[in-house]
Amino acid sequence: MSSIGKLMMMLNSDKAQMVSAEDALPGSSEPRFSVPETHEVLGTPLKPPFPEGIEVAYFALGCFWGAERLFWELDGVYTTAVGYQNGITPNPTYEETVTGKTGHAETVMVAYDPDKVSYEDLLKVFFEEHDPTQGMRQGNDVGTTYRSGIFFVDDAQKEIAERVRDAYDADLRSAGKDPITTEIVPAGPFYYAEDYHQQYLHKVPNGYCGLKGTGVACTIPAAA
Repeated sequence: MSSIGKLMMMLNSDKAQMVSAEDALPGSSEPRFSVPETHEVLGTPLKPPFPEGIEVAYFALGCFWGAERLFWELDGVYTTAVGYQNGITPNPTYEETVTGKTGHAETVMVAYDPDKVSYEDLLKVFFEEHDPTQGMRQGNDVGTTYRSGIFFVDDAQKEIAERVRDAYDADLRSAGKDPITTEIVPAGPFYYAEDYHQQYLHKVPNGYCGLKGTGVACTIPAAA
């Protein structure tokens, strides 16, 4: 292997290890860039307060460019936005997060009407449209930034996410796939990403999207 190849492997290996609080970048106490007011596709606000009855969910499934489009196309989704979540560094920038030194995952915020699209419906898209078995990577995108995660906002979301995760894990194993590595943890602060990331594949229709599912359908199990 060339010296450049060895260097790339070492850098990727470092980025695949969760940074400690002591080694994380300091960030900023204040946001360092503005966020658009409205969704480029849906025309709805990107930030709360949202209308009465609208609920919010957070999903990390690799590069957020392609991931966001999966959700804004669903009937019943009020708005979506991309950002950085469940890390250490306050108000991070994109350039900081991709170093792996902030601890954040690239995340999609989904505001939705549960009378039109259920949390289970969102989970089905989440699990089927990426590979939740890859640990700290998604395809060629390597690092903690690209880990698979469901960040729940209440106990109801937690129970549903764990139930669907466990059932899908069994289906994946039956299909000869690796076990699921998706983390299911409480939602921490969601820091909106820069303007150019929001609805990126609408602005750049042929832009990069590295998401690829396992080919195994996610069947939603009945509640106990």
